[in-house]
Amino acid sequence: MATVRTTFTLEDSLAEQARQLGVNISAAARDGVAVAVRAALAQADRRAYRNKPEKLDGFWTEAETWGDV
Repeated sequence: MATVRTTFTLEDSLAEQARQLGVNISAAARDGVAVAVRAALAQADRRAYRNKPEKLDGFWTEAETWGDV
């Protein structure tokens, strides 16, 4: 997996607490960004659905069944 180096700021007290507790700040930041991206994708999906909701059509009610019924 390709990675990109990035820089962010963190309050001194929070960074110190992380160090004292053995929190890997880089891993925590990666995890936090991943969670934020998944949430943003879910929001974008909901917005897209609201802007263009699915419409019922008769295709599936008219489709033939394949295999054993």
